[in-house]
Amino acid sequence: MSPLSRRRLLYGAAAIGLLGGCGFESRQPGVATPQQLHADISVWDASSLPSVQVSSSVTVTYGHGIDGLPEFPGDAVQPQDLGGRLFLQICGDDVGAVRDAAARLRPDGRLRWREQGFCNSDRTNVLGFRDGIVVPKTPLEFDQEVWLPDGSTIAVVRRMKLDVAGFAALPVGDQERVFGRRKHDAVPLSGGSEVDLSAKTPDGEYVIPADAHVRRAHPLTAGAGLMLRRSYNYAEGLLFISYQRELKTFVNTMYRMVDGDALLRYATTTSSAAFRVPPLN
Repeated sequence: MSPLSRRRLLYGAAAIGLLGGCGFESRQPGVATPQQLHADISVWDASSLPSVQVSSSVTVTYGHGIDGLPEFPGDAVQPQDLGGRLFLQICGDDVGAVRDAAARLRPDGRLRWREQGFCNSDRTNVLGFRDGIVVPKTPLEFDQEVWLPDGSTIAVVRRMKLDVAGFAALPVGDQERVFGRRKHDAVPLSGGSEVDLSAKTPDGEYVIPADAHVRRAHPLTAGAGLMLRRSYNYAEGLLFISYQRELKTFVNTMYRMVDGDALLRYATTTSSAAFRVPPLN
């Protein structure tokens, strides 16, 4: 019997509870669970997942489509790739186990879109940078910013095509000003371990430019709560996934970004949807 076969378990409420790793049986795994290296992300016109056996090494997260996510300036989303009834996120460190689980968990319905995502070993994106906007870290912050009292959360899923060649043509200094971070070590241009939006040069200019990504997407400037980002690279760009208590957290942040985030010059959103990730009970 193969190692994968020995780790089979029934997919369902009991199985997901075992995989959760977050201490709350009512909460789905794949949110607070430490991010794994590979992901299969798909959106379907289907109502539910089949009850099948999958590897205990993967985490499975699903959500049901909700309204309220607008199309933003600069989006290029075709009707097929807008919205959807069911979101399926399968993550694991073993790419074979992820693919096997994705094949077994195929919903009975129409596939809207699907991508296989991955994390680089140094956690950089395909542009060569590590993002690092403020995210919830402590259990209290997760309870205040991510989880609703019933154990549910709201997921925003957006597939973004990145202009890698155009960005790579910029001098490294210009690339760093787009992100607001140094490329080689991800340290904010303001220095230190955390972004300091108030840091200025001796001439009185902000060290982190007004249009830098870390400034435009920062909760303080966006006037929004914290989002938990669990994004993955894919062949053409980024699979952006965020979890938050309220959809307006993402919406307010995105409106702030489209109003002047330099990174959006190199990113085009081609798929977009929002989902309620329900509790397990």
